[in-house]
Amino acid sequence: MNILVLNGPNLNLLGKREPEIYGRESLDEVMAGLVNYAAECGAEISHFQSNAEHELVNKIQSVLLDDSVYEGIIINPAAFTHSSIAIRDALLASALPVIEVHLSNIHKREAFRQHSFISDIASGVIVGLGTVGYRLALDALLDKK
Repeated sequence: MNILVLNGPNLNLLGKREPEIYGRESLDEVMAGLVNYAAECGAEISHFQSNAEHELVNKIQSVLLDDSVYEGIIINPAAFTHSSIAIRDALLASALPVIEVHLSNIHKREAFRQHSFISDIASGVIVGLGTVGYRLALDALLDKK
């Protein structure tokens, strides 16, 4: 099974930005661990991070336009969770199962962070469990296989 993992804005600062909320691991460390875990499970991970909405949309659209081999998407849209209808529409167009991941519990944070444009189209949502959420998302996609 091939899974696309997408990370939105500021996640490139993981481990440096507000570590008391988001943890001390870098995004590279988190993704390396996920790639290794996926391999143990017989799956492959491709990952992509961008601070630019259009780059994330283009990456999601590549699933359709390039006849990709992806069978699911794990996405941490970060701040785009609360603002991007474009990412939502691209995910819908992909027709792939989507698991939304957030490191922090967005429901315990500021009111503007509590609304997601992605949650209602996702197969599942994992919030507040830190970086283990990515592994749980992978497990969920593998269980749907």
